Amino acid sequence: MAAIGSTSAAHAVESGSTRRYNAILLLVAGLGGLLYGIDVGIIGGALPYLEATSGLTAAQLSVIVAAVLLGSVFSTLFAGLLADWMGRKRLMILSGLTFVLSIPVIALSHGYGSLFAGRLLQGVSAGLVGVVVPLYLAECLGASNRGKGTAIFQWMLTLGIVAAAVFGIYFSYRVEAVARAADAAILFHFKDQAWRRIFWVSLPPGVLFVLGSLLVTESPRWLFRRGLKERAYAALRRSRSPELAALELEEMETAAHAAEIKRGERLKDSLLRRKYVIPFVLACVILFCNTATGVNSIIGYNTGILLQSGLNDLYAHWGYVIFTVVNFLITTIGMMLVDRKGRRFLLVLGTSGVIASLLSVGILFKTTESATVDCREAVQAMVGSGQNLSLRFDPAVAGKLLTAAHYTGSAINDRRASLAIIYSYGDFTAATSFVRSDERATAPIEITRESCVPGSKVEAFFKNPFANLDAARAAPLKIDKAFVGRVPSEAHGWLVAFGLYVFMAFYALGPGVCVWLALSELMPTRIRSNGMSIALVINQLVSTTLAGIFLPFVSRYGYSSMFFLFAGFTVVYLLTAALFLPETKGKTLEEIEACFEARPAS
Repeated sequence: MAAIGSTSAAHAVESGSTRRYNAILLLVAGLGGLLYGIDVGIIGGALPYLEATSGLTAAQLSVIVAAVLLGSVFSTLFAGLLADWMGRKRLMILSGLTFVLSIPVIALSHGYGSLFAGRLLQGVSAGLVGVVVPLYLAECLGASNRGKGTAIFQWMLTLGIVAAAVFGIYFSYRVEAVARAADAAILFHFKDQAWRRIFWVSLPPGVLFVLGSLLVTESPRWLFRRGLKERAYAALRRSRSPELAALELEEMETAAHAAEIKRGERLKDSLLRRKYVIPFVLACVILFCNTATGVNSIIGYNTGILLQSGLNDLYAHWGYVIFTVVNFLITTIGMMLVDRKGRRFLLVLGTSGVIASLLSVGILFKTTESATVDCREAVQAMVGSGQNLSLRFDPAVAGKLLTAAHYTGSAINDRRASLAIIYSYGDFTAATSFVRSDERATAPIEITRESCVPGSKVEAFFKNPFANLDAARAAPLKIDKAFVGRVPSEAHGWLVAFGLYVFMAFYALGPGVCVWLALSELMPTRIRSNGMSIALVINQLVSTTLAGIFLPFVSRYGYSSMFFLFAGFTVVYLLTAALFLPETKGKTLEEIEACFEARPAS
């Protein structure tokens, strides 16, 4: 009896140990998602204050927002190779340390160069996290928990965005209090400190992620591929029962044996086989379309969008907080549904709702953007002999511009107007971001040759390969457009905010939860790490491009055009999910791989 009792106790301890380790795995997944979410969302609360105090142009601000995505492109490109070379665990530690380093570089910066470098480092961290954490989870969690584990990564990612928004709303209240009690100079200084402090308070999650990564074992599949079979089994045992661990190890051995048999058959084992090509292409299309919905741009520029839609600074920050909370709460629902309803169902439902909401927001902006006046001649007359322009847009200047343009309507009120200027030096064109006449302590619009004309021939080629750089360096400043428009009513602002909430709800329910699963589950073992890297590079390139052109694009064509563009890409996403994506819930990675190879050609 004593022996039986001790055996039962041992099994109980073992079962409790397994549960505790699975909890640690989910904690690390959550911290990785939290870190990624802060990477993406922190600029949303900081951007209005950075824009008001830095004196950066719309193009430079767009680059600062996009720098995280650009850094992700570079790191994602090599993340798969690094994950295979140094292991999943070490790469997670490295990604956390990179994030920790980026914060002081950003918060202590006093110029465009250092700010860009810090944001680039932050992006490098995000790219590594985005590859290695879903990859690690896919290889460590069992089939029954894989959907939940990867969904927790996305869930905590949304919590990171909420946390970043809460930081922003806290400082928004502080800014409003200072605005009531202090003059414009003090308010300007406080806004300058506000965006720096927003970045400082994002430092602790990076430290926690590094500490959490030190507590987990290496991926069992990575260990098995390195010939460390006993260590792979031990790693499996930490998160599974002995029976499941043995069964999964046997599946890995069977798959490895089959691959060894076929290794000499070059044609059959070519990377051009169905089981490699079809899931790889599907993952790339899904990752492309996922970011082409505009989600990262809408998150990064959310406060600015709401400001332009008619809300004041405080309400715009509150609108952003609600936006992130909706993301967080609906992601929770998606987590509960992903292993019940399946990936494909949620993607179809989510993308359908995203299309409807993007079209609605685009139409709302279209109704207000029609009421604009081009005051380029009046602004051109303000250009000095140095071919530069410094213009503080307030009610008096707004009234002067409207009068010079012979505007006699009542739709645009000079006390609540917006201005965006499109200008050029020779063949190079740039645009300012929107400024409002009712905003205090905002830096004046600064138009200089340096803000438009590239500093080198390489940069000039990428900006306009057909331009004459030497001529642009001596060309006069030309104001192409100077759009003065009305800032919509507060009611219009809340309608836009509601449309964005619907967008975020449907995105979180479908693409937000399923995209990481699609990425990690679809890729066969042989190409998983490198295939994930390539797919994520495509994802980040699209995201970087959209974020980089966002402000200049909306200055020239309006917010409505950008939202219609996002909706068009999402239609492609819907068709891909509905027509081509197989269901993967409840299947092991080896079963999914075999399923692709067995599917008949259509």
